[in-house]
Amino acid sequence: MVNLTINGRNITVEKGTTILEAANANGILIPTLCYLKDINEIGACRICVVEIEGMERLAAACNNAVEEGMVVYTNSPKVMASRKATLELILSEHDYHCATCARCGNCQLQALAEEFGLSTDIYKKKIRKVNWNRDFPLIRDNEKCIKCMRCIQICNKVQALGVWDVCGTGARTTVDVKGGLSIDKADCSVCGQCITHCPVGALHERDDKNKLYDILAQKDKVKIVQVAPAVRAAWGEELGLSEEDATIEKMGEALRQLGFDYIFDTNFSADLTIMEEGSEFLKKLSDKENNKFPMFTSCCPGWVRFMRTQYPDMVDQLSSAKSPQQMFGAVAKSYFAEKIGRDPKDVICVSVMPCVAKKAECAYENMGSETRGQDVDLVITTRELIKMIKAASINISELEDKPLDDPLSDGTGAAVIFGATGGVMEAALRSAYFLATGKNPDADAFMPVRGYHKGWNEAEFDIEGTKVRCAVASGLGNTRELLEAIRRGEVEYDFVEIMACPGGCAGGGGQPIHPFEMYESRGRRLYALDSDNPIRFSHENPSVLKLYNEYMEAPLSHKAHDLLHTDHNGWKIK
Repeated sequence: MVNLTINGRNITVEKGTTILEAANANGILIPTLCYLKDINEIGACRICVVEIEGMERLAAACNNAVEEGMVVYTNSPKVMASRKATLELILSEHDYHCATCARCGNCQLQALAEEFGLSTDIYKKKIRKVNWNRDFPLIRDNEKCIKCMRCIQICNKVQALGVWDVCGTGARTTVDVKGGLSIDKADCSVCGQCITHCPVGALHERDDKNKLYDILAQKDKVKIVQVAPAVRAAWGEELGLSEEDATIEKMGEALRQLGFDYIFDTNFSADLTIMEEGSEFLKKLSDKENNKFPMFTSCCPGWVRFMRTQYPDMVDQLSSAKSPQQMFGAVAKSYFAEKIGRDPKDVICVSVMPCVAKKAECAYENMGSETRGQDVDLVITTRELIKMIKAASINISELEDKPLDDPLSDGTGAAVIFGATGGVMEAALRSAYFLATGKNPDADAFMPVRGYHKGWNEAEFDIEGTKVRCAVASGLGNTRELLEAIRRGEVEYDFVEIMACPGGCAGGGGQPIHPFEMYESRGRRLYALDSDNPIRFSHENPSVLKLYNEYMEAPLSHKAHDLLHTDHNGWKIK
């Protein structure tokens, strides 16, 4: 243990603790911009500097360890003057048109500038604008970049893709796509983790709100919206709602006020995905000699993009099932359109997703048909929905919990956990067990696959004498480690679930941004909803059973293959 003094307080912490960690653990706040624990501890921004007695120069608190007898001042006049000067220099290269910025009101730089009262320019501005493909789902505004390197480190250390790099030298130093590539030529998975870890508005999703306003203004179209499982665990965070009050039903009422004709739950198609994917897995398992294992889940478009660019030889091991988003759109523009007596091309399907990669997925050329158009016409993120609710001045607390629309809104507990890492695997195993044996297992029998793990999580289950070896990974760095281990023959599995974002969709790149990770608490919320649901098996979803009885016949039928399955090599990466 080490004894030191911070701002006159005697503190004892473990040896090796940084000054920043020691201060924060004792309720003494030190501001940061570039710092991400264990990921970006380079002391580049100089906002966390502190004064140490006996040292002439200020020291970065984020990467300097405490020492016995150290006396530290976190807010001395020298420290405050340094931070203010640093902020002024950062702002001299920053486009701070805050009112039109995607991160206005949720920007660490904006908050610090306000706290230090920086309302006038001290230095002449030098802002370098870089052209960007504004049609790509992920947008980078160079004029807002503060060169904190967070995007580089999160992409390198957590996602293992290395899309970003430092470019130029001296005053021309900036961050850009590695190798001088354009973003649409890079191996970007569009996971959006660089967005959620950027402290400012230099990275954000393509803003599709105006496209949605145009859609909602079309009186002659049927405007439907689906809401993904993980959205319900996060949408209330910036609207002042508790977990209990931030219900999917209340969100549905807000969407009605925005102008949608029908509000549905992607939980419906998550259950449908389980029926198709689970049946596909059991079919392959029964003919193991003629199939290659493991079979990989295919519901995460960021993961599918990763597989396409990094491991193209393994793409055929992906389940051919479309993601729940795309399945829903296909059903909405066929079965549902028929039910309401409308031409499929008069039906516009919009998704609210916790994901940026979904914006890319819905535009793939094989995600639709000539008769119905694209399965999904537009995707907005959880963040975009929140902004639209705020812009419409909808009083969320006054909304009633009214049911969503029929017949595509029934969802089970198995469906809602799609939003958490391990949830797809658990849901699939629950129904695979039933499809193989004709009886339900204990709904919690497959809990060992739950939760975020460094590396990956593995488990083996017995289904009527058949051993099923499973693995679950979230985060593309963990995914790469798993795939390399499979390639080397070090591990063998039958079924593998992958989510591109750490923690799964709960930590998706389209979710509300906070200075700390939220996927664990959001995941717990989703599992609580599963436990409280009276139906916890996808094969018991009444709306899904009705769909098969009235329209699809059975899982893996000819019609099911036509609408609900795809060729993952059938679209061009761009």
